[in-house]
Amino acid sequence: MNRLTNKRILLGVTGGIAAYKSADLVRRLQDDGADVRVVMTRSAQEFITPLTMQALSNHPVHLDLLDTETESVMGHIELARWADVVLIAPATADFIARLTAGHGDDLLTTICLAAECGVIIAPAMNQAMWAKPSTQQNTQLLKQRGVSLLEPDVGLQACGETGAGRLMDVPDIVTALASRFRTASLAGRHVVITAGPTREAIDPVRYISNHSSGKQGYALALAAIEAGARVTLISGPTNINAPDRATVVAVQSADEMLEAVMSSIRDADIFIGVAAVADYKPVSALNQKIKKSAGSALTLDLVQNQDILKTVANLENRPFTVGFAAETENVIENARTKLTAKNLDMIIANNVADTSIGFNSDHNETTIITRTITGTITGTITGTTEAQQPKMSKENLSRKLIELIAEQIAEA
Repeated sequence: MNRLTNKRILLGVTGGIAAYKSADLVRRLQDDGADVRVVMTRSAQEFITPLTMQALSNHPVHLDLLDTETESVMGHIELARWADVVLIAPATADFIARLTAGHGDDLLTTICLAAECGVIIAPAMNQAMWAKPSTQQNTQLLKQRGVSLLEPDVGLQACGETGAGRLMDVPDIVTALASRFRTASLAGRHVVITAGPTREAIDPVRYISNHSSGKQGYALALAAIEAGARVTLISGPTNINAPDRATVVAVQSADEMLEAVMSSIRDADIFIGVAAVADYKPVSALNQKIKKSAGSALTLDLVQNQDILKTVANLENRPFTVGFAAETENVIENARTKLTAKNLDMIIANNVADTSIGFNSDHNETTIITRTITGTITGTITGTTEAQQPKMSKENLSRKLIELIAEQIAEA
């Protein structure tokens, strides 16, 4: 299992003899599933060429802060935002001192200042330099500020001396890095998620829709990506930026969403139906705007949309299927009924009548209901288990749900 699938690693290389090991580090990070981009200081380029790092990483190497091409779009900010973690390996005593002092006088230090993700340093230097009180104080200050330290190894150094200061072995760096992330519990899995509302056209101006914001579905897409999955996000109209590592299919109506789901579901391992799909649509949408007549009522003839969740759950080779039950009363009872009637593996019930956890809220409070089955995952439902979740952010709930789904699949 690739432990770093979908992870973005920004590797900073500084100017020490151990810089040659960064080439091996790039390759091993990639072998573990990571997308690696490299930033090199000027002194690092004296030990290993940018061309080597470019060839290994399959990306241009970033060298200068005042690059007129990249800085026209604030390149150092973009790199800092792109990364899931900034790893400095090797980190020289000079770089550690400048980072501790808060310098931003080259591309790498500026990225570290701008980074909102974690920063990790892997020191490499002569044993006497590592033992100096100034170096030890600097590393302790960085740790207090939230920078992670990969302690150097003890052994024979390039200068011929023996002691602490060798760059941590490359495989150990990769393992330490992987341990920082949540387990790649869905590595190699394809997850299809629907999100947002649908719009059912009445005429060219009007439509039937609902208050769904798409926040929960988009948060689940990001959590699945973090868990290593390949994610297809099928979304109705929202005002949210989708995770850029998801394949996004934009739709409007329930019919369009159904078509997109059926096109994506063939190789899916998991289907999570979060979208608030309109239950009904007009029998036919008019080509011209309906004109208002004084005192007259308007009658719409509606027909049911095909139930996307139920359709997927009853496919012959169906994926693990999860639904949401947005209810305003009898929340748990209604959710249990949906779980059984639609043949779902799991349903998440929430009370949308509570505006603090309903549509457009950043939080949710749910009950997760899973089915107890006889035989395989497609066996007969014999009961349910329920786990009430306290109020939490939709992001945290999503991570919890993804890990629970991964556990369910592993046990199947």
